[in-house]
Amino acid sequence: MTSVTVLSQKLFDDYGAPVAFEEEVSTGTTILACEYEGGVMIAADSRTSTGSYVANRAADKLSRVTDYIYCCRSGSAGDTQAILEMVAYQMDFYRNENNEEPTVEIVAAAFQDICYRYRDQLVAGILVAGWDKVKGGQVFSIPLGGMLIRQKFAMSGSGSTFIFGFTDSNFKENMTEEECKNFLTRAVGLAISRDGSSGGVIRLGSINQKGITRQMIKFSEISDTILAPAN
Repeated sequence: MTSVTVLSQKLFDDYGAPVAFEEEVSTGTTILACEYEGGVMIAADSRTSTGSYVANRAADKLSRVTDYIYCCRSGSAGDTQAILEMVAYQMDFYRNENNEEPTVEIVAAAFQDICYRYRDQLVAGILVAGWDKVKGGQVFSIPLGGMLIRQKFAMSGSGSTFIFGFTDSNFKENMTEEECKNFLTRAVGLAISRDGSSGGVIRLGSINQKGITRQMIKFSEISDTILAPAN
């Protein structure tokens, strides 16, 4: 009887809620963005967690800012969602005020401004990727602390630490869309197979002058071949 009482105290608080929820929801994650010939592609796993509890196994970490610009979020789910909503509001205002779509660089600068200004209060790593008529496909990385840098390929999240060797060996500039898809799918799959904080499905988004094309790939569809040598 005593052991049951002790166990209940560990699992639930006074209101019957799981104790795990006392910790903030984290996207402890794997997110990637890569330029290819004619556009950019973004990819992410779908697991969010709070402590050791998986809060959501089918989260969508590919978040729309405009029709041609998306971001991938890592860190605190609450922090990054709040930042996203503020930037999306600013970009709607920009569009109405200037009667034109914001460029990827403008969107990335808006994210960076918030991340840097509140760097001591936020836990947020963000990748901004999209296409505009000025510079085409672009990828910007904003790690913890609020630095902003443009990269041809960027990744973030806990799972990214497991795949540096793979990405260094297999990334190449000016890939075709199909080559980029295979590269990112394999990278996220490898991270999922090794990182306990990454999991669920693989979500992909290809962005070019036509907009975004999204795809979802189940890990079970590639798990048998994920460790096979790359072509």
